Amino acid sequence: MLARQRQTYILERVREDGAVRVAELARDLNVSDMTVRRDLDLLHQQGLLEKVHGGATQTSGSSLFEPGFVAKSELQLAEKGAIALAAAELVTPGMAIALSAGTTTYALAHRLTELEGLTVVTNSVPVADVLYRLGRPDQTIIVTGGVRTPSDALVGPFAVAALRTIHVDLVFMGVHGMDPHSGFTTPNLLEAETNRALVEAGRRLVVLADHTKWGVIGISSIARLDQADLLISDAGLDPEARLALGREVRELTIVEQPSGANGTAAPEFDAATSGR
Repeated sequence: MLARQRQTYILERVREDGAVRVAELARDLNVSDMTVRRDLDLLHQQGLLEKVHGGATQTSGSSLFEPGFVAKSELQLAEKGAIALAAAELVTPGMAIALSAGTTTYALAHRLTELEGLTVVTNSVPVADVLYRLGRPDQTIIVTGGVRTPSDALVGPFAVAALRTIHVDLVFMGVHGMDPHSGFTTPNLLEAETNRALVEAGRRLVVLADHTKWGVIGISSIARLDQADLLISDAGLDPEARLALGREVRELTIVEQPSGANGTAAPEFDAATSGR
């Protein structure tokens, strides 16, 4: 098992159980205690968990916790690839769309590089970079400007002012968390304000969120669940969450990750769709 796969497993265990022990991880992963401790050291340095004697726990103050883009980009690669592939099917040549910051919208950007005559508005530095380097010359890329966050989003008054002057066909938005009461949330107050302006700029809102975002609450709400015209998630979303989301969002699409997908490439998918 690769180091990245071990670390993803550790983070998922911490997220599910709240805490993990070195001895249990070493047994489950079939590696030495020293290997697990090295992984925990790295994840602690990245701010993704708190290392304690004999193991690790969730980070404190999670509603404000904002991991960096690189750290988030290592997680749920196969799921994000499948979600991005489904989202790309909604885009046709000549459309005007907007992409928020996030690692799933970054995966979507890679799927859009060959689409003719596309106009893309984004507040994401990585998304803009992908489309600038790999996109077609007939594509128009509009970057909002603003103050850069740990997740490489451009936020604040400059970004909000730019977004209030545009109108696009589709808004694709990544989120930090989603919850029945708090809706779609982020740990960054300025990013929430910017994303609200992004939502207002689009005729339709498409939220891209893998299953690990369910039940996570950031400090600031972006939008209610019922403001999403479409939510695309993956098969890891549990039945209770699917039922709750199905009642709120206008349309819910679940993408299936094929067996054997390792996350290094965007997998094929089967979409199961339910309307509200």
